[in-house]
Amino acid sequence: MLQKYGDQISPMERESSSHALALSLLFLSNTSLFGLSLLSGKLHPYQVALLALFPGSMFSLWTLQILHDALHGSLLNKRQSKIVGMKRKDLQENLLFWGSMPSAFGYYLYLKYGHLTHHNSLGDAQSASLKTLFESSQKDFEDGDVLFVAHRMKLKGEVGPKFTIGGKEITMSISKTGFNAWKEGHPIRNALAFATSFMYERLLLIINDLVVAITGRNYFFPNKPQQFHDECAKYCRCAVMVRGVLWALAGWKSMMFLYLSETLWSIPPHPACAMFVTNHGSTMDSDTGSCVPSSSTYAGRWYSIFTLGTNYHCEHHDFPTIPLHRLGELRKIAPEFYRKGSSDNVFGIMRKVFAKPEFYACMDANIQ
Repeated sequence: MLQKYGDQISPMERESSSHALALSLLFLSNTSLFGLSLLSGKLHPYQVALLALFPGSMFSLWTLQILHDALHGSLLNKRQSKIVGMKRKDLQENLLFWGSMPSAFGYYLYLKYGHLTHHNSLGDAQSASLKTLFESSQKDFEDGDVLFVAHRMKLKGEVGPKFTIGGKEITMSISKTGFNAWKEGHPIRNALAFATSFMYERLLLIINDLVVAITGRNYFFPNKPQQFHDECAKYCRCAVMVRGVLWALAGWKSMMFLYLSETLWSIPPHPACAMFVTNHGSTMDSDTGSCVPSSSTYAGRWYSIFTLGTNYHCEHHDFPTIPLHRLGELRKIAPEFYRKGSSDNVFGIMRKVFAKPEFYACMDANIQ
């Protein structure tokens, strides 16, 4: 693609950034989430749920996508080494840390330790093992996305995490337990199993943040270096402090709002779920017969705005440093490299995905 269109794509990689748009949207998203959390204290729980469904889930997804841009170095102006008196790298780290709040469990630790390695390890069966992920001694996760896809996709390798209780080694995997409840050809049953395991695990993450904040250690990853545990503790203590302020001001419903805002966009029937559950499947290309490990969801302009470009996932993996607001241009520049059309049925996509699970990122996609 670069050989043919490099004169148009390379400048986007080197020079484009989303700061003019995305910094203001990050401020809007986080202040809205904070304000709506406070408002939730005055509402009935069903009203809180509706508020989280929209606009809460949209703002939460926007926060994730903008911080994701920061991680890849495409949020801040690429031409400046210093911004507001700070080194560009330092400002990027601060935005990633503080920009992930307020949250119920947050996106920071996944972005910090799991996303860039996901790009490097996509499709690697060894990196996509739950046992490897939880027992690893390296600072970064081998592939952070495995923590999500284990709830809905086939993986290779052994399961984790493992704990020693009463002298016996016990394997406890919420994602694997939920996925084992799937039955091929029953999309509603499978969607319910996915939503249940996913939301239950996220609820436990909130509790785990409190444990980490108190003890200074993340016990799910016992072999990781002290630097990892120190960073986890630092983030959890700050995040729990912000949550404590919200709880003091608006009560438990403020946490209910944030929890639902961070989870609802990932599960059916939320429209954003379609791009979330299909971004790394095992789709076979009808022209070449080869497996495609990354895919995008093209459901029109408003869908792209609603997801803030998260739906252009194939484009993002092709060119990770192109900012969120310019990913859609790649289809216009190099149309023969991407699917045509913009009328994907998001509900049809979800029905197909939950009817029959696929291997993660073409990992042994030929195995039935």
